[in-house]
Amino acid sequence: MTGLRRYRFGKLSNGEEVEAFDLETDGLAITLMSFGATLQAIRVPDSKGRVEDVTLGYDELAMYETHPQHFGVSVGRFANRIAKGRFSLDGRDYQLETNNGPNHLHGGSYGFGVTNWRVAETGETPHPFVTFALTSPDGDGGYPGTLEARATYALTGPGELTLTYEAETDAPTICNLTNHAFFNLGGALSERDILGHELTLAADRFLPVDETWIPTGEVRPVAATPFDFREKKLLSSGVRDGGDTQVRIGRGFDHCMVLADETRAEPQFGARIEDPVTGRAMEMATTAPGIQFYSGNFLNGSIPGKGGRLYRMGDGLCLEPQLFPDSPNQPSFPSARLDPGETFRQVSRYRFFTA
Repeated sequence: MTGLRRYRFGKLSNGEEVEAFDLETDGLAITLMSFGATLQAIRVPDSKGRVEDVTLGYDELAMYETHPQHFGVSVGRFANRIAKGRFSLDGRDYQLETNNGPNHLHGGSYGFGVTNWRVAETGETPHPFVTFALTSPDGDGGYPGTLEARATYALTGPGELTLTYEAETDAPTICNLTNHAFFNLGGALSERDILGHELTLAADRFLPVDETWIPTGEVRPVAATPFDFREKKLLSSGVRDGGDTQVRIGRGFDHCMVLADETRAEPQFGARIEDPVTGRAMEMATTAPGIQFYSGNFLNGSIPGKGGRLYRMGDGLCLEPQLFPDSPNQPSFPSARLDPGETFRQVSRYRFFTA
């Protein structure tokens, strides 16, 4: 069965209407909403055919607006952190909001994840898809250039979701877009965390960070560290390893895993997660050179999510395909610069199945 349904999700405090879409194909159904160009739900069967939502989030629009936790949103203009909110471009210095300790995070307090995107296009041929669009004017959040961004969600095969981010600018700027879904293959309403999930990461290096979570500039091999998931192992392995300085700083895993030295032309295998209890599995392939691997360390049980469940540390896992954090200040990292006439493009493919 395939299809697309469009409906009203709710109304923001400023009166703007937020639209929602249900997309369905064999083995996969998703819900999208225009606020934050958000992947609001992913419903997939387990090995016994029981269908459950496997992403964290909220049931009501008001919570996405008043208690943003990045659940499933499209993050921009720059995903991840920029040291002290500062960067230079063509000899000019720019100062962004510092909303994460001394640093800038995920585009600031009013970034793309808390903005109502336009619905640019929808269709069911050759597969169900929705494209959201956003115009970020020159100076928005402190960034230079008017950026035209698009996020296209498409169900491209049985159990397969393809997410494509694109952007153009009218002046030199920086751009790094990603989706911030929190996965729990046991089910968003389950009583289980993700520490029993098994993880494989196609990363032989990672980026160590300082005490404010900014990369030090070193690109460190994962060998002989808790960050080595080249062979499948339990997520719980190393997540509370107090003997590792990087795990202590991140309060678990919250690091950029290096897949490649530059953006690839086509998606390549990046990660696989499996839940041995339900049999659900997900593989992600991406064109991005890095994946921010986050084990939900700052979920503190203070805010009720879907079904009134209080999300606590380790209840969700993020695998955010992206350029490297703080890359505008680190010339050795893949460049986040975007010039007029160029297109930022990132394609990530998520395939859900039972193992």
